[in-house]
Amino acid sequence: MAAAKVNLFLHVGPAKPNGRHDLDSLVVFSDDQLCDYLEADPAEALTLEVSGPFAQEAGALDDNLVLRAARALQAASGTGNGARLKLKKQLPVAAGIGGGSSDAAATLRLLTTLWEVDPAYAAAVAPSLGGDVPVALAGAASLMRGEGERVSPAHLPLQIPALLVNPGAACPTGPVFRAFDAAGGGFGFAEVDPFPDFADRVHLADWLGAQRNDLEAPAIALVAEIGEVLTFLRAQRGVQLARMSGSGATCFALFDAISFAEMAHVILKAEKPDWWSAPCRLGAAP
Repeated sequence: MAAAKVNLFLHVGPAKPNGRHDLDSLVVFSDDQLCDYLEADPAEALTLEVSGPFAQEAGALDDNLVLRAARALQAASGTGNGARLKLKKQLPVAAGIGGGSSDAAATLRLLTTLWEVDPAYAAAVAPSLGGDVPVALAGAASLMRGEGERVSPAHLPLQIPALLVNPGAACPTGPVFRAFDAAGGGFGFAEVDPFPDFADRVHLADWLGAQRNDLEAPAIALVAEIGEVLTFLRAQRGVQLARMSGSGATCFALFDAISFAEMAHVILKAEKPDWWSAPCRLGAAP
């Protein structure tokens, strides 16, 4: 399984000479009710089949992160083995919830076992596949820092009831970061230190309310529907916090109980049947 990634907060530094940005983010993952599914069987060559509701949006097979991760692990470990890979794409693509990165991490885990190679090879190639792949490979509530390569565990309360919503509008990462840079984003960037311990989910939600997603404003300026999603979520019963995840366009709301998240999901389906939404619990990946 490859879970959805959610950035409970995302602080972004200014652009560096290499064009990238330092990040400080608290990352959690969806439960087994909201995942892509990946299978790997022994084969002489590397092949990939993609199915599921978001298969078409996943792009050309040859450029899919699943195959890229498999090839990277193959090269790093020196194995001559192949695999027949099957991906069921349940998570929306380019949506700020790291679906492709989670797929890549799941590939590395599966093939490490199938090929009987040292897991250190998977950890070594993960950063080259994308900023979210190392934290997805860890698969636990984590602080993600640097350009994504610095991952450390974060102790959080038990799984958090949530609703994820995506309006179906394209929100490519590149334009969002360019808008952030053009607005002078990143001034005063600093990592949260010390990172607090949380007595319960209420304490966590209160603390998160004082944090932010630095990409939310530039993303809303480019994709107005994100603002509509947040307005809807913040008006729901039992909501503790609503925020955009990653570079968008998916947003999340944390709730007092999963029943409130499920109720908001039903209301949304009636009001916005074309929007994607999914209730889940956030914490460690399944």
